[in-house]
Amino acid sequence: MKRIGLIVAYDGTNYCGWQVQPNGVTIQGELNRCLSQLLGTEIETMGASRTDAGVHAMGNVAVFDTGARMPGEKFSYALNQRLPQDIRIQLSEEVPANFHPRYCKSEKTYEYRILNRKFPIPTERLYSHFYHYPLDVEKMRTATSFLVGEHDFASFCGAGAQVKSTVRVITSLSVERYEDMITIRVTGLGFLYNMVRIIAGTLLEIGNGQYPPDAMREILLSRDREAAGPTAPACGLTLLGIRFF
Repeated sequence: MKRIGLIVAYDGTNYCGWQVQPNGVTIQGELNRCLSQLLGTEIETMGASRTDAGVHAMGNVAVFDTGARMPGEKFSYALNQRLPQDIRIQLSEEVPANFHPRYCKSEKTYEYRILNRKFPIPTERLYSHFYHYPLDVEKMRTATSFLVGEHDFASFCGAGAQVKSTVRVITSLSVERYEDMITIRVTGLGFLYNMVRIIAGTLLEIGNGQYPPDAMREILLSRDREAAGPTAPACGLTLLGIRFF
Protein backbone atom coordinates (compact mmCIF):
# COMPACT_ATOMS: atom_id res chain seq x y z
CA MET A 1 0.00 0.00 0.00
CA LYS A 2 1.29 3.46 -0.88
CA ARG A 3 0.00 7.01 -0.53
CA ILE A 4 -0.34 9.23 -3.61
CA GLY A 5 -0.46 13.01 -3.40
CA LEU A 6 -2.33 15.15 -5.93
CA ILE A 7 -2.24 18.87 -6.69
CA VAL A 8 -5.72 19.70 -7.95
CA ALA A 9 -6.86 22.73 -9.95
CA TYR A 10 -10.55 23.37 -10.57
CA ASP A 11 -13.20 25.82 -11.62
CA GLY A 12 -15.65 25.60 -8.72
CA THR A 13 -18.58 27.24 -10.54
CA ASN A 14 -20.60 24.07 -11.09
CA TYR A 15 -19.78 22.33 -7.81
CA CYS A 16 -21.17 22.31 -4.28
CA GLY A 17 -17.68 22.81 -2.90
CA TRP A 18 -14.86 20.38 -2.22
CA GLN A 19 -16.29 17.99 0.34
CA VAL A 20 -18.45 15.01 -0.57
CA GLN A 21 -22.16 15.69 -0.03
CA PRO A 22 -25.12 13.31 -0.32
CA ASN A 23 -27.17 15.62 -2.56
CA GLY A 24 -24.69 17.54 -4.65
CA VAL A 25 -21.77 17.17 -7.08
CA THR A 26 -18.44 18.06 -5.46
CA ILE A 27 -14.76 18.15 -6.39
CA GLN A 28 -13.86 15.41 -3.93
CA GLY A 29 -16.77 13.33 -5.13
CA GLU A 30 -15.57 13.51 -8.73
CA LEU A 31 -12.03 12.59 -7.71
CA ASN A 32 -13.30 9.61 -5.72
CA ARG A 33 -15.51 8.48 -8.60
CA CYS A 34 -12.77 8.66 -11.23
CA LEU A 35 -10.15 7.03 -9.02
CA SER A 36 -12.54 4.22 -8.11
CA GLN A 37 -13.27 3.60 -11.79
CA LEU A 38 -9.59 3.72 -12.67
CA LEU A 39 -8.48 1.30 -9.95
CA GLY A 40 -11.53 -0.94 -9.78
CA THR A 41 -11.95 -0.48 -6.03
CA GLU A 42 -13.53 2.11 -3.74
CA ILE A 43 -11.14 5.04 -3.23
CA GLU A 44 -11.65 7.95 -0.84
CA THR A 45 -9.41 10.98 -1.08
CA MET A 46 -8.39 13.24 1.81
CA GLY A 47 -8.12 16.94 1.00
CA ALA A 48 -6.19 19.84 2.48
CA SER A 49 -8.81 22.58 2.05
CA ARG A 50 -12.59 22.22 2.03
CA THR A 51 -13.33 25.05 -0.36
CA ASP A 52 -16.94 26.28 -0.53
CA ALA A 53 -19.40 26.09 -3.39
CA GLY A 54 -18.27 28.31 -6.26
CA VAL A 55 -14.72 28.77 -4.97
CA HIS A 56 -11.87 27.95 -7.36
CA ALA A 57 -8.40 26.46 -6.86
CA MET A 58 -5.09 26.38 -8.63
CA GLY A 59 -3.37 24.19 -6.08
CA ASN A 60 -5.54 22.31 -3.61
CA VAL A 61 -3.90 19.14 -2.30
CA ALA A 62 -5.37 15.66 -1.81
CA VAL A 63 -4.04 12.20 -1.02
CA PHE A 64 -5.32 8.63 -1.35
CA ASP A 65 -4.04 5.15 -0.56
CA THR A 66 -3.72 2.39 -3.12
CA GLY A 67 -2.05 -0.94 -3.69
CA ALA A 68 -1.92 -0.34 -7.44
CA ARG A 69 1.46 -0.78 -9.15
CA MET A 70 1.03 2.35 -11.29
CA PRO A 71 3.83 4.85 -10.58
CA GLY A 72 2.70 7.92 -8.67
CA GLU A 73 3.51 10.36 -11.47
CA LYS A 74 1.25 8.49 -13.91
CA PHE A 75 -1.96 9.06 -11.97
CA SER A 76 -2.19 12.68 -13.18
CA TYR A 77 -2.37 11.56 -16.82
CA ALA A 78 -4.84 8.76 -16.15
CA LEU A 79 -7.13 10.95 -14.04
CA ASN A 80 -7.11 13.89 -16.45
CA GLN A 81 -8.50 11.57 -19.14
CA ARG A 82 -11.49 10.77 -16.90
CA LEU A 83 -12.22 13.91 -14.92
CA PRO A 84 -14.58 16.66 -16.11
CA GLN A 85 -12.83 19.46 -18.00
CA ASP A 86 -13.20 21.87 -15.08
CA ILE A 87 -11.04 19.66 -12.81
CA ARG A 88 -7.42 18.93 -13.67
CA ILE A 89 -4.57 17.27 -11.78
CA GLN A 90 -1.43 19.40 -11.94
CA LEU A 91 0.90 16.91 -10.27
CA SER A 92 0.76 13.40 -8.83
CA GLU A 93 3.49 11.69 -6.85
CA GLU A 94 4.07 9.17 -4.11
CA VAL A 95 4.26 10.82 -0.68
CA PRO A 96 5.18 9.50 2.79
CA ALA A 97 2.59 7.09 4.18
CA ASN A 98 1.94 9.34 7.20
CA PHE A 99 1.43 12.54 5.19
CA HIS A 100 -2.06 13.95 5.74
CA PRO A 101 -2.66 17.37 4.10
CA ARG A 102 -5.18 18.53 6.71
CA TYR A 103 -3.00 17.81 9.72
CA CYS A 104 0.46 18.77 8.53
CA LYS A 105 1.64 22.30 9.27
CA SER A 106 1.08 24.40 6.18
CA GLU A 107 0.74 27.89 4.77
CA LYS A 108 -2.12 28.61 2.35
CA THR A 109 -2.42 31.47 -0.11
CA TYR A 110 -5.78 32.75 -1.33
CA GLU A 111 -6.59 35.42 -3.87
CA TYR A 112 -9.79 37.44 -4.04
CA ARG A 113 -10.46 39.36 -7.27
CA ILE A 114 -12.76 42.38 -7.58
CA LEU A 115 -13.70 43.81 -10.98
CA ASN A 116 -14.14 47.51 -10.20
CA ARG A 117 -15.61 49.39 -13.14
CA LYS A 118 -18.86 50.92 -14.37
CA PHE A 119 -20.10 47.84 -16.26
CA PRO A 120 -19.31 44.13 -15.85
CA ILE A 121 -17.24 42.07 -18.28
CA PRO A 122 -19.01 38.79 -19.12
CA THR A 123 -15.81 36.75 -19.34
CA GLU A 124 -14.85 37.76 -15.79
CA ARG A 125 -18.20 36.99 -14.16
CA LEU A 126 -17.24 33.51 -12.91
CA TYR A 127 -13.80 34.45 -11.55
CA SER A 128 -14.24 37.86 -9.91
CA HIS A 129 -16.77 39.86 -7.93
CA PHE A 130 -18.14 42.80 -9.93
CA TYR A 131 -18.38 46.02 -7.90
CA HIS A 132 -19.33 49.23 -9.70
CA TYR A 133 -18.84 51.82 -6.92
CA PRO A 134 -15.36 53.43 -6.93
CA LEU A 135 -12.91 51.84 -4.48
CA ASP A 136 -9.95 53.54 -2.80
CA VAL A 137 -7.19 50.93 -2.94
CA GLU A 138 -4.89 52.97 -0.70
CA LYS A 139 -7.46 52.90 2.11
CA MET A 140 -7.95 49.17 1.63
CA ARG A 141 -4.19 48.62 1.71
CA THR A 142 -3.82 50.66 4.90
CA ALA A 143 -6.57 48.62 6.58
CA THR A 144 -4.80 45.32 5.88
CA SER A 145 -1.93 46.25 8.22
CA PHE A 146 -4.15 45.63 11.26
CA LEU A 147 -4.75 42.00 10.27
CA VAL A 148 -1.20 40.76 9.69
CA GLY A 149 0.15 38.63 12.54
CA GLU A 150 -1.46 36.40 15.16
CA HIS A 151 -4.91 37.59 16.21
CA ASP A 152 -8.31 36.39 17.33
CA PHE A 153 -10.25 36.51 14.06
CA ALA A 154 -13.69 35.80 15.58
CA SER A 155 -15.06 38.87 13.77
CA PHE A 156 -14.15 37.21 10.47
CA CYS A 157 -15.53 33.74 11.16
CA GLY A 158 -18.69 32.58 9.40
CA ALA A 159 -21.67 31.33 11.38
CA GLY A 160 -21.74 27.61 12.06
CA ALA A 161 -17.98 27.10 12.27
CA GLN A 162 -17.00 24.39 14.72
CA VAL A 163 -13.54 25.33 15.96
CA LYS A 164 -11.83 25.22 19.34
CA SER A 165 -10.10 28.54 18.77
CA THR A 166 -10.57 31.51 16.43
CA VAL A 167 -6.93 32.58 16.77
CA ARG A 168 -5.11 32.42 13.46
CA VAL A 169 -1.90 33.76 11.89
CA ILE A 170 -1.85 35.85 8.70
CA THR A 171 1.70 36.11 7.37
CA SER A 172 1.01 38.50 4.50
CA LEU A 173 -1.92 40.45 3.09
CA SER A 174 -1.79 42.73 0.07
CA VAL A 175 -4.16 44.75 -2.10
CA GLU A 176 -3.12 45.61 -5.65
CA ARG A 177 -4.88 47.19 -8.60
CA TYR A 178 -4.14 46.64 -12.27
CA GLU A 179 -6.48 48.60 -14.52
CA ASP A 180 -10.00 47.58 -13.43
CA MET A 181 -9.03 44.50 -11.40
CA ILE A 182 -8.32 44.71 -7.68
CA THR A 183 -6.58 41.68 -6.19
CA ILE A 184 -6.53 40.86 -2.49
CA ARG A 185 -3.92 38.21 -1.72
CA VAL A 186 -3.70 36.68 1.74
CA THR A 187 -1.32 34.06 3.09
CA GLY A 188 -1.71 32.41 6.48
CA LEU A 189 -1.09 29.36 8.62
CA GLY A 190 -4.79 28.57 8.80
CA PHE A 191 -8.16 30.10 8.03
CA LEU A 192 -11.59 30.08 9.63
CA TYR A 193 -14.81 29.33 7.78
CA ASN A 194 -15.42 32.14 5.23
CA MET A 195 -12.56 34.15 6.76
CA VAL A 196 -11.02 35.38 3.50
CA ARG A 197 -14.40 36.29 2.01
CA ILE A 198 -15.37 38.25 5.14
CA ILE A 199 -12.05 40.08 5.08
CA ALA A 200 -12.71 40.92 1.41
CA GLY A 201 -16.24 42.12 2.22
CA THR A 202 -14.89 44.33 5.01
CA LEU A 203 -12.18 45.78 2.77
CA LEU A 204 -14.85 46.60 0.20
CA GLU A 205 -16.72 48.69 2.77
CA ILE A 206 -13.53 50.49 3.74
CA GLY A 207 -12.65 51.03 0.10
CA ASN A 208 -16.02 52.62 -0.66
CA GLY A 209 -15.71 55.00 2.28
CA GLN A 210 -18.20 53.48 4.71
CA TYR A 211 -15.45 53.22 7.33
CA PRO A 212 -11.95 54.68 7.72
CA PRO A 213 -9.02 52.25 7.44
CA ASP A 214 -8.35 52.23 11.20
CA ALA A 215 -11.88 50.87 11.76
CA MET A 216 -10.38 47.50 10.82
CA ARG A 217 -8.53 47.47 14.15
CA GLU A 218 -11.76 48.03 16.09
CA ILE A 219 -13.56 45.37 14.07
CA LEU A 220 -10.78 42.89 14.83
CA LEU A 221 -10.70 43.68 18.56
CA SER A 222 -14.48 43.47 18.89
CA ARG A 223 -14.43 39.71 18.16
CA ASP A 224 -17.96 40.21 16.85
CA ARG A 225 -19.03 38.92 13.42
CA GLU A 226 -21.71 41.64 13.25
CA ALA A 227 -19.01 44.32 13.33
CA ALA A 228 -17.32 43.11 10.15
CA GLY A 229 -18.52 43.50 6.58
CA PRO A 230 -20.56 41.03 4.51
CA THR A 231 -19.24 37.74 3.19
CA ALA A 232 -18.06 38.53 -0.34
CA PRO A 233 -19.38 36.23 -3.12
CA ALA A 234 -17.59 32.91 -3.65
CA CYS A 235 -16.82 33.46 -7.34
CA GLY A 236 -14.02 35.92 -6.59
CA LEU A 237 -12.02 33.51 -4.43
CA THR A 238 -9.26 31.16 -5.58
CA LEU A 239 -7.00 28.96 -3.49
CA LEU A 240 -3.65 29.58 -5.18
CA GLY A 241 -1.57 27.02 -3.36
CA ILE A 242 -0.44 25.33 -0.17
CA ARG A 243 3.09 25.11 1.18
CA PHE A 244 3.85 22.34 3.67
CA PHE A 245 6.68 22.49 6.21
